[in-house]
Amino acid sequence: MCSTGGPMGENIDLKKLKTKKYRCLDCGNEFKGIGKKVICPSCQSNNLEEI
Repeated sequence: MCSTGGPMGENIDLKKLKTKKYRCLDCGNEFKGIGKKVICPSCQSNNLEEI
């Protein structure tokens, strides 16, 4: 079932998804991400390295 609108990701359990860990080379933030076009949640940069 597809839907639009509403809060993003309220029912997603990131522990069950195959996430990768990234470090932002601009602000140093470390976070988990998924997908092909990952951006830093802190500064919105795509200048990342996988760790």
